[in-house]
Amino acid sequence: MHAPTDAYRDTRGEQTPRLSRLLAPADPVSAEEIVQEWGLWQRPALGRPHVMLNMIATADGRATVDGRSGALSDPADRALFHGLRSAVDAVLVGAATLRTERYGRIIPDLSRRQLRQQHGLSDEPLACIVSGRMTIAQDVPLLAEPAARVVVLTASQASLPATAAHVEYVRTERDGQLDLAAAIAELGERFGVQSVLCEGGPHLARQLLAAGLINELFLSVAPMLAGGEPAGGEALRILAGDELKPPVALELRSVLQSGSELFLRYGVCA
Repeated sequence: MHAPTDAYRDTRGEQTPRLSRLLAPADPVSAEEIVQEWGLWQRPALGRPHVMLNMIATADGRATVDGRSGALSDPADRALFHGLRSAVDAVLVGAATLRTERYGRIIPDLSRRQLRQQHGLSDEPLACIVSGRMTIAQDVPLLAEPAARVVVLTASQASLPATAAHVEYVRTERDGQLDLAAAIAELGERFGVQSVLCEGGPHLARQLLAAGLINELFLSVAPMLAGGEPAGGEALRILAGDELKPPVALELRSVLQSGSELFLRYGVCA
């Protein structure tokens, strides 16, 4: 949805923007219907994978409470979270978030795996872990899942010890650092990935944005205020690291509501 561009002049002769009412009455929809309506089963022809960032934050901008995002989520957010996962070729996550959130099987629900099959997709998206120096916790449930298909994006030549999950590697390095653009491109070339859902964390989200690799942002706004200041380098916002210069512009595409929670879909402007 887009706000009108027309404006009127106030008593001082200055133009004042007109505001749209975004919460007009409409029939409720399920997460599955939203995924269909947003066209996420289709694959845009970009020449590289279409990358979407899915994050949650409080009204005052905190992305975690007690170091985790789970306390911010409600049933509607979780339904949309799993709905988005169901429609993509790969789920991308940083090694720290993988460890903190204790990632397990990406699509644990059989009905969602069957839905993917109906759309011509594999049972599960690739679980893609970003770790420039291979600092991956080996006790996370994902790596103990025999059905998991894992790809590690790294600049390192090291490998994980044998795991129950099937693990492959994308090794792209530039000046001693992981080359994210080359790694994302290789996901498309080697694994046929056309759509990627990044679930953070904040450092990875910022790196992807800085590299111009994110096409869309899905942001859940939790109806709570948490306050607090960063401690020990812990990120409080959905982006962490150096300031983006210039800031990345967003284009509002959709607004959803469940109770007091808002779900915002933005396009990321070039």
